[in-house]
Amino acid sequence: MILFSKLAEKRIQDALDRGEFDDLPGQGEPLVFEDDRGVPEDLRLAYKILKNANCLPPELMLRKEIIATEELMASLTDERDKLRAIKKLNFLILKLNQSRRRPVNLEENERYYAAVVDKVEPKRT
Repeated sequence: MILFSKLAEKRIQDALDRGEFDDLPGQGEPLVFEDDRGVPEDLRLAYKILKNANCLPPELMLRKEIIATEELMASLTDERDKLRAIKKLNFLILKLNQSRRRPVNLEENERYYAAVVDKVEPKRT
């Protein structure tokens, strides 16, 4: 094993002397380490493989769709369209909460529903 380490060090030093490591992308920049403390240990490798394949876990796909729906709602002006977007948002939140062992407190986003319903329903006089 010591022989292997010395051979590797020798080859690395030779490559350095020849300048093969000069002008590499990211040279002089700090390394970026991913924070995976929130991911259970038994899922870290699987998530890493999925990330390298540009695939997202279903939970993250739902979160992205929730964010996109919220952004869409901010740009809508028609109350009926907003109502449809709110129904979709509430469905996505429900789906996300059911897919997790412990639900994320995203229900606060349902506050839009009451505000839009108040505007859409005809006023009683």
